[in-house]
Amino acid sequence: MLRSRYRQHGLFLMLILACVSAHGFGHGSRTASVLAELVKLRPGWRLVLSTALPASFLELALGPVPHEQRPCRWDVGVIQADALGADPAATLEALEELERALPDQLEREASWLVEQGEPALVLGDVPPAAAQLAGRTGLPLVWLASFGWDAIYGPMAADPQLEPDQAKRFADWAEHCRTLYRCGDLLLRCPLALPMPWDLPEQAIGLTSSSPRLDLADLAQRLQLPPDRQSCVLISFGGMGFPLDPALLARWPDHVFLGPDPAMTAAPNGRLLPPGVRPLDAMPLIGRLITKPGYSSFCEALSQDVGIHLVHREGFAEAAVLEADLQRIGWHRLLSQEQLRRGDWQLDQPLLPPTGTPLPTQGAAEAAAAIVTLAEERSAVPMYLRRTIG
Repeated sequence: MLRSRYRQHGLFLMLILACVSAHGFGHGSRTASVLAELVKLRPGWRLVLSTALPASFLELALGPVPHEQRPCRWDVGVIQADALGADPAATLEALEELERALPDQLEREASWLVEQGEPALVLGDVPPAAAQLAGRTGLPLVWLASFGWDAIYGPMAADPQLEPDQAKRFADWAEHCRTLYRCGDLLLRCPLALPMPWDLPEQAIGLTSSSPRLDLADLAQRLQLPPDRQSCVLISFGGMGFPLDPALLARWPDHVFLGPDPAMTAAPNGRLLPPGVRPLDAMPLIGRLITKPGYSSFCEALSQDVGIHLVHREGFAEAAVLEADLQRIGWHRLLSQEQLRRGDWQLDQPLLPPTGTPLPTQGAAEAAAAIVTLAEERSAVPMYLRRTIG
């Protein structure tokens, strides 16, 4: 029988197709943390990332985890003017362009899944169109999310600076996304979350973060870092980065700064993260992180006991939630964009304590276990195979 072909040592083998937003690197980092735990539980499963994220980023994020990539753009997110600002008009244009391209992509990717002839499950983080792909193929669908684009486009529609036509288009997109998010078998509700009223079975999980992979003593020597991690500061603004004048580092001669921006090396106390080194890999060596609101950055810093100097961000609904949650769960200081630009980073001030209790940090393992349970309960056999299984 066909069913026996998909067993190895008593376990089903199956394909996990992760449809991952390329809005920023945070979605990819979160999915990578979950897949790294999944492969520990089911090392024989086939992991395929369907995303427009760069292959170089995926290789770095997943490290030794075996995986494949299918270059697909499933969502737009928000087009950004820079790491701290949104471009609503460009976002609407990109949404409409993607909508024209999606039918051909859905047909192609559904056909590819059929050709694999394998039991499979779709994991969405968090493109709404993942629901359309799962619907076409009859596959189980799991959302891994701290928000959906419905929770982003809805507030953008209420922006009084938008033209009425633009506001209506954002409202329509919010409703369209919410309709698709209500298709699925399970919502893995990440912490630091916006409302997700999707009427699905759900499981709350803890912080999702991968683990540092490098020898810390060797990394500290390569970067010439002082032994006191409190004098080491990481500056990281995600995939887009944020241009800062390296002369600002001179305002803090008692600190060493490291980050992905090559311009930092123009300052004597600036260090460039070497190729193949993630910000996460350096976090056990640093005391503070200067960054924008970002789910995965928060998860990584909080899991490594790093204080966060958070730069205020406008025009993105998640930012306000993350800023409020940080004050509740993490050691922190809050900076305005003007303070960032002039170098007033408050590194000489003590971190402010959280007002609440820390969050659990085993969310990636919890998510992986939930995916395994659902996949094996459903057998994750595609609609086009079920008729032939005895």
